[in-house]
Amino acid sequence: MADTQWYYCLTHNTVETKDGCRAVNRFGPYATREEAEQALAKVAERNEQWDEEDAEWNGTKES
Repeated sequence: MADTQWYYCLTHNTVETKDGCRAVNRFGPYATREEAEQALAKVAERNEQWDEEDAEWNGTKES
């Protein structure tokens, strides 16, 4: 099993290894290249879930 860690670079919108861009410009690490390729979709999914569950954000928080 390979020890390679994969990252999604926000600057270049591509997948790279740890030798790529600075950490501040990327998401990861991911265990596989395929996981890193889906980074933006996963972020969007988590944001949507968080928005649905955050009562204060969606205006349903009870005082």
